[in-house]
Amino acid sequence: MLIRVLDDKLTLARAAADRAAAVLQQALTEHGHARIIAATGASQFDFLEALTARSDIDWHNVEMFHLDEYIGLPANHPASFRKFLRERLIAKTGITQYHFLEVESDPAAVAKKVGEEISTAPIDVAFVGIGENGHLAFNDPPADFESEDPYLIVDLDEACRRQQVGEGWFADISQVPAQAISMSIRQILKAREILVIVPDSRKAEAVKACFEGEITPLAPASILRRHSNVIVYLDRDSSALLSR
Repeated sequence: MLIRVLDDKLTLARAAADRAAAVLQQALTEHGHARIIAATGASQFDFLEALTARSDIDWHNVEMFHLDEYIGLPANHPASFRKFLRERLIAKTGITQYHFLEVESDPAAVAKKVGEEISTAPIDVAFVGIGENGHLAFNDPPADFESEDPYLIVDLDEACRRQQVGEGWFADISQVPAQAISMSIRQILKAREILVIVPDSRKAEAVKACFEGEITPLAPASILRRHSNVIVYLDRDSSALLSR
């Protein structure tokens, strides 16, 4: 694992976008096609803005999967991750190949269907963040490190749900769904390269626990240290508690 500490979140975003573009360009050159996993949430705003501003990526040959979606939330809700990706990635790039978790129907059937689709070929690069509770996607602690299913139905813990209120997606915790479909830990780790975008001081404790503490389901993103090709992008605020 490589940890890069940048001065601020905008410099972090540009650095991560530069690397993401390089990985995509390499995949497109070698295979004519690239497959990505895209994260959502406030931590990804600046990164996606920097990435979608580029004119050197053939987005029509990029296929996108997303990490997670709330169960019971309509696609037009302000907190919907499908809405987030439509507005902040798809509309800006013209991506036509994408696989949404359409949770209005049968969540278990949706998880199975999209899981089968993601399993047909390797993922070139995953863009992820980590939660204030150390979660990776919606795999809250204690995370399931063993399941081979590509997508899981998960219960969201209180810390996770409070983070969504704190970021302004919901007015109070009673509005935050209690369950979601989440990409599994093992599926995330199958990506050839993983870029971890983590700005802001509110993530500093999770950063320290996941990247300097024990590798444990209680700090789900700590499992990233077992992947051979991970770059973590931090700013001075999110890295403030690291000892090195």
